[in-house]
Amino acid sequence: MRDSWPLGVMRGRRGRAEANVRVSPSTYQEVSDLLSRADGSQRIVPVGGRSAVTGAVELAPGDLALDLTGLDQVLEIDEHNLTARVQAGVNGWELEKGLNERGLTLGHYPSSLPVATIGGLISTRSSGQQSTLFGNIEDLVLSLTVCLPDGTLAEARPGPRSAVGPALHELFIGAEGGLGVVLEAVLRLSRLPAASLGRGWDFAELDAGLEAMREIVQLGIRPLVMRLYDREDTAFQQSDAEGCLLVVGVAGEPGVAAAAMNVVESVCAAAGGRELGEGPFLRWRERRFHLSRDRLLESLKPPGSFVDTIEVAAAWDRLPPLHGDVKSLLAAEGIGLCHFSHAYPQGCCAYFTFAGSAGSEEEAEAAYQRCWAGTMESCLRLGATIGHHHGVGQVRAPWVRDEMGGWWQVWERVRSSLDPKGVMNPNAVGTRTPRRSS
Repeated sequence: MRDSWPLGVMRGRRGRAEANVRVSPSTYQEVSDLLSRADGSQRIVPVGGRSAVTGAVELAPGDLALDLTGLDQVLEIDEHNLTARVQAGVNGWELEKGLNERGLTLGHYPSSLPVATIGGLISTRSSGQQSTLFGNIEDLVLSLTVCLPDGTLAEARPGPRSAVGPALHELFIGAEGGLGVVLEAVLRLSRLPAASLGRGWDFAELDAGLEAMREIVQLGIRPLVMRLYDREDTAFQQSDAEGCLLVVGVAGEPGVAAAAMNVVESVCAAAGGRELGEGPFLRWRERRFHLSRDRLLESLKPPGSFVDTIEVAAAWDRLPPLHGDVKSLLAAEGIGLCHFSHAYPQGCCAYFTFAGSAGSEEEAEAAYQRCWAGTMESCLRLGATIGHHHGVGQVRAPWVRDEMGGWWQVWERVRSSLDPKGVMNPNAVGTRTPRRSS
């Protein structure tokens, strides 16, 4: 059993076998009983929708998959206080549709939403397409119920915020099943925006588009979506843009949305953008789940093919050199595209896509590895983070210590304290030492 990591899929084309031993608990007590009996001779890997693309879920012989999709209940939706209490196996898209029927939203729209589970989104420290407005998953999780590696249950704490010690539940947001099992989450909801407006702009130069994005968020505007495509990626968007396409959408009460769009229009005009109307925004909204897991797996069927995405993030002044470095090395292996999204006042995410084909499976893997290694090394050299929202898994493991620096010791001590027997996912956040012999 494995997730949707492209390299894992590529190796599967060569006949690499998958371990597939699983248990599917229906109660928290069953999870607790399983972990309390574990002695480290068998690693336990929590599994949700398997939409992750990093190799965090890849069972080796002897590992046990803890399939959490049976814990799929929406336990409570509190419309007055705008919270939801849901189990880890709840499907993200089904939850969002149910909330929308009540005039509510979680506002978390990763492209994997139709197949992802809430537990998986939490464990990978996910970000959605509307994160600039609604926040990333760590902003949406108020509290968690988790099962620790010794079987102890730590239950969700109350309140919209607490100053009674650190928010220790945040240790599990992005831990990839390495510290325990996320069973339940209390989530922060929002009301569905009453109005949304969107436009597209054509910028002759990428730097001008990036400056427009920076100005918009630094003026205090929080767009529903804001995505800038470089020239090569713009060509794939079926728009009228001749340079670099910027798509911006805003949402809220009608007057608020209109005022925000006025600011966006003014900034884009001052930066030299040519307005393209609402067509690019509507097309983005219609195609927001176009890069699905099924489409990724389909593209990896031909022998010798390779394709993947690499999402990183950097401060505004480091994005242009990062883009130039990475695009050059990706283009040397095949096709290289990039768009910028998930904007903050301090910087944003650069989302690279690469693809190509080789004469053999060995050559395809070598090209794939060069794309990843070159991008990671560019990030470390230029002061960018090596991962924005897909997690770590195996694909980023070689560079985790370099980014974390002294914090790597903190992570290792937390992990060894909570899981001294080495029970939990060995592929989580930088990987772990080999399992003990039985």
